[in-house]
Amino acid sequence: SVEDMEHRRTFPDPLARAMRIPGPQTAEPRTTGPRTTGLQPPAPHATRPRAWSHALAWVLCATTVVLLAAGALVTGTGSSLAVPDWPLAYGRLFPPMVGGILYEHGHRLIAAVVGLIAFLLAIWLWWAEPRRWVRRLAALALFTVILQALLGGITVLLLLPKPISIAHALLAQLFFLLTVLLVQVTAPGWEGLLAVGRTRKASRAAMWSTLTLAALLVELLLGAIVRHFEAGLAIPDFPLSFGRLVPPLSAFPVLIHFLHRVGAVLVTLLAVVAIASVLRRHGGEPALRRPAIALVWLLAGQLLLGAAVIWTQRAAAITTLHVVNGALLSATAGLLALRAWLIVPARGTVSPAVVAEHAAR
Repeated sequence: SVEDMEHRRTFPDPLARAMRIPGPQTAEPRTTGPRTTGLQPPAPHATRPRAWSHALAWVLCATTVVLLAAGALVTGTGSSLAVPDWPLAYGRLFPPMVGGILYEHGHRLIAAVVGLIAFLLAIWLWWAEPRRWVRRLAALALFTVILQALLGGITVLLLLPKPISIAHALLAQLFFLLTVLLVQVTAPGWEGLLAVGRTRKASRAAMWSTLTLAALLVELLLGAIVRHFEAGLAIPDFPLSFGRLVPPLSAFPVLIHFLHRVGAVLVTLLAVVAIASVLRRHGGEPALRRPAIALVWLLAGQLLLGAAVIWTQRAAAITTLHVVNGALLSATAGLLALRAWLIVPARGTVSPAVVAEHAAR
């Protein structure tokens, strides 16, 4: 009766409420259109702020590559203490840019630009970005670049202590990975990655890509140790080591250099398996195929540059390219792993929706 219905609207059935069954007052009206998910494309009015966020993240990422190259040049040319004070340079903001001062102080100026861009990106995202975790990611990047600057200053003031110098070099690589992640999550197609095929069981492509990234991070650490212990020529020949496969490992410079070479072999094997897994199972998907192919070329270039460092007796230009290419290699592996974890189901292929979303990339 009408009175019963009015009573149910006012006092919902306690059994239905306990079982989370919607009563008459919560029943949703039927719709003839398709069911929608909670992850929707950005509204038209949000397109322009997202584009600006993406562009600013790209600027931060690109300038960080320049900063990595400048830092590698400082170490490669032996200019780390060409400016012996910090934060000023010989007591002034702009000393004469000659000799090693050009490399060291130029590195500081580029770092200041990167810090300013990171600050602007964090402020902009805090205002324009609705996703809290993205805002926090930008804040983490800003905190990282500030910490990196402090480590750089401590390195100079304490006359290049090796642990601080190595931490400074490794944190630079991690900051670059953060900038690449910011570029990805501010991209217009990010929601397309999240909206498809979440799975609790990892795919082979995701697992092998992640292992490759982990091995690359260890290899970057070993490379930083080699550079700051000046062990780049501790083994002066290549591909052999003192004319044999395994050299005498009693001296620490020889040991760390040889471990760096062994790490390169391990990274190569893991990367080959990851690339083969992606191309064999998901070769038709641009979102995965493109970083996998880029990984092939970057890996080949890194191996060749590593050999050239020995053959050219640590030429500064070659050593710098080796450092920068290593950063690009790890970033590409990280991007491949991220996409594989997000969009590749445990058993099967990538959804056509994701393929269409990323076909323009």
